[in-house]
Amino acid sequence: MPKVAVYNKEGATVGEITLSDAVFGAEVNPGLLHEVVQMYLANKRQGTADTKTRAEVSGGGRKPWRQKGTGRARHGSIRSPLWRKGGIVFGPHPREYGWSMPKKARRAALRQALSAKVKSGELIVVDKFELEAPKTREVATLLKNLKVDGSAFIVTAQEDANIYKSARNIPGVRVNAARNLNAYDVLAASKLVFTQDAVAKVEEVLG
Repeated sequence: MPKVAVYNKEGATVGEITLSDAVFGAEVNPGLLHEVVQMYLANKRQGTADTKTRAEVSGGGRKPWRQKGTGRARHGSIRSPLWRKGGIVFGPHPREYGWSMPKKARRAALRQALSAKVKSGELIVVDKFELEAPKTREVATLLKNLKVDGSAFIVTAQEDANIYKSARNIPGVRVNAARNLNAYDVLAASKLVFTQDAVAKVEEVLG
């Protein structure tokens, strides 16, 4: 079973925690993780890109010039894709890009993503972190004490509005509750910062 150190909010080591082998010690399947990440990215796409076909552009009510006798190529409409400001042939149109995967596959990918972070030493566990009111400085100080200088994903046991509001002004820092985790968010962050309660909650949900 993997073990990681537990820190306090000052960055000092205060103990050690043994992680569940089923959740944080799973074998990593790169193919599954790739597929899940592609799914989350596709589901984020708005799909609002749109181009006009020759039926939608303006103009073209009459033939530009007569069929014969001008020495120029024959044309029937200035809406033709051959013309400047004409219609677009194979351009994008609004559509849904997303797709879904089985729940078992998504949960397995989340276990593997967490396991990969543990193996690479990118999981940090804090004994407790609570705020009485939103204070960005408190979150910034915590990350500095933990030597987190890249993107970070802070995971709490339950939704915490104070921590969320405090972290949203810090570039590259995200906050979410343990029950809302997904493989993409886990892999996208340079460091994961879990509270001890959040670790227990994730093991309860995924174990």
